Amino acid sequence: MKQFKGNIAILGSGNIGISLAKGLVKANYALPGQISLTRRNIANLSPFAEQGFGVSHDNAAVVAAADIVVLAVLPQQLNQLLDQIRPVVDLNKHLFISVASGVSCADIRNKLGAEAQVIRAMPNTAIAIGQSMTCIATDNASSEYMEEVTRMFETVGSVVKINEDLMTSATALCACGIAFFLRAIRAASQGGVEIGFHADEALKMAVQTAKGAADLLLQMQSHPEQEIDKVTSPKGCTIAGLNEMEHNGFSSSLIKGIKLSATKAGALYTKE
Repeated sequence: MKQFKGNIAILGSGNIGISLAKGLVKANYALPGQISLTRRNIANLSPFAEQGFGVSHDNAAVVAAADIVVLAVLPQQLNQLLDQIRPVVDLNKHLFISVASGVSCADIRNKLGAEAQVIRAMPNTAIAIGQSMTCIATDNASSEYMEEVTRMFETVGSVVKINEDLMTSATALCACGIAFFLRAIRAASQGGVEIGFHADEALKMAVQTAKGAADLLLQMQSHPEQEIDKVTSPKGCTIAGLNEMEHNGFSSSLIKGIKLSATKAGALYTKE
């Protein structure tokens, strides 16, 4: 991979920020010395300092030396962070990447300046193993910057460019969605215990079956119903189980949950 030449600041280095930093280094996108990590309690970042990453609690100082600035704090903390860094923002130099749910590019530009180049990114926690589904969007950033951010997040999974008005929907389907699929796997493993397996066996079997189902769709590029048809024989056990789940609202409850999560995701940020 072509190495990035500048410096990257990751402000608010929690799980997402740290996973991104690790992915960028692992893929040889950047060296540890090019990446600075910030958080209020930097004691938790000491292992990264030992690996050569910059570590600081001074957001403004880190931004001043950076080319790309990743805003990885909670939506509720974002306004305070933007106030801290605004005096050192260089609109001709800085690219801002925000992973804060429910915060528009325009919200950030209203704080930093109308000409600020802002791209929103919504990864999920599978970023920690390089398997994130990250959606990116912008209202004003250049195509070159969009390509750069795509390259960054492809080091930690798959990337889809979407319209910005769909970002809260992406939060529900991809970020919250991790929890929904995990809950389905957990329920399947509990069903396995009910029919005679030990808990550890049932979980292993459910996890691998779920992984196989996802990989089938990815590698065969098929539709779920095509694969379902292959395992549902007339009067068989699979269709009986599927229909029982549907009678109890399996699909509709998942759809309703995704819709509610999207509504909540859009209301996490207050502009005050």
